[in-house]
Amino acid sequence: MDNRQAIGSWISGPRATAEDMGVDFGYRGERLGLPEQGPGSIARFGRRLAAIFIDWALCMLIAYGLLSGGKAQATSNWALVVFGVLSLLTVGTVGFTPGKRLLGLRVVAEGGGRISLPRVVLRTLLLMLVIPAVIWDRDGRGLHDRLARSVQVRI
Repeated sequence: MDNRQAIGSWISGPRATAEDMGVDFGYRGERLGLPEQGPGSIARFGRRLAAIFIDWALCMLIAYGLLSGGKAQATSNWALVVFGVLSLLTVGTVGFTPGKRLLGLRVVAEGGGRISLPRVVLRTLLLMLVIPAVIWDRDGRGLHDRLARSVQVRI
């Protein structure tokens, strides 16, 4: 007996199995009224991950050079503080961090437009906890974005 089909469905996850059975989930962002591709569409995971790495590297440089006094052990703690301030200031004002801007991403409210300051604060605090950012829904939004009712879209 060939078990490759059963193993493939288990490894692929419940969404792939449901799609094989004929369930149509639509494209990512369809439930939010966003386009499937191009500007305004949901940002892909790879771009979001690269943007956060760019932002983290920038925060590490700032923390090491300006705040930790050259002590490598204190750099990570200061980098988290710098990351929080960077995210609050940039997402709260222009809608993107330097890493997001370099990769053509922007954070917007679910209905479009700028995200409000209380939502930016909530989103930033949840993002700094990391765990909500690695749990995402079928639209590809992290739990931090879902709770803050925000979406990362392509510019």
